[in-house]
Amino acid sequence: MIISVASGKGGVGKTTVAVNLALSIDNVQFLDCDVEEPNAHIFLKPEIVNSFPVLMPIPKINEKLCNYCGECARHCQFNALIVLPGAVLVFKELCKGCGLCKLVCPSNAITEEQRELGIIEEGKVDGIEFIHGRLNISEPFASPIIKVMKERINRNKNVILDVPPGASCPVITAVYGSDYCIMVTEPTPFGLHDLKIMHAIVEELGIEHGVIINRYGIGNKDVEEFCKSKGIPILMKIPMDRKIAELYSKGIPFTKALPEWKDKFREVFDAISGT
Repeated sequence: MIISVASGKGGVGKTTVAVNLALSIDNVQFLDCDVEEPNAHIFLKPEIVNSFPVLMPIPKINEKLCNYCGECARHCQFNALIVLPGAVLVFKELCKGCGLCKLVCPSNAITEEQRELGIIEEGKVDGIEFIHGRLNISEPFASPIIKVMKERINRNKNVILDVPPGASCPVITAVYGSDYCIMVTEPTPFGLHDLKIMHAIVEELGIEHGVIINRYGIGNKDVEEFCKSKGIPILMKIPMDRKIAELYSKGIPFTKALPEWKDKFREVFDAISGT
């Protein structure tokens, strides 16, 4: 199965759930898709054995051939080109690498060069195949790195996708194509607000889903009432527990110190997969 672990709201325990689920089942590939701030490696501590850059094509103007007709700028939907009398300005931070400007140039004055968006690193730990991406500082586009990571999904394994927080393009890119989405939330007004947004996304994408409530015992029952009203199964409730918090602060997955939780995560996986 491909199981995405999403949250909407940041800081609710999405990576905690993803990591502990991965450590509780067999034959696992783990992808940390939060390429802007990956942190699953802090808990899993994989040995990185391979890395490679993620590149995006951007236009390169041959001014000897360019007649400054402006066709490239007129067709660019992202305003990445401006044509001035005697010069073409390329704003590489806005370019999405679609190549349309090259296709419409009547003078064949546009070629492409590559720029590096970030890197992907691969490793192994405890029998888990680990992959994460790192977006370069100042780069605005996370989705291309996530797409390259997902091209390396091994369908012969149980794949856990640690999804970025929020509800923007990188979240859609990461969640799309999942067999199941675990939505992690907390029983607070903020948790409920973003759970509703995440629920609307997975409903629109037609992805089967359920909820894990982290820090259970704080806040109120509104999250449970929302899940009941929408028919969303609550897969697990993780209490607001000092021991779990202490382990987290030390970078230790709590299933390693509290083995009874490994059985609970395994039960969640069995319920999801129908085994």
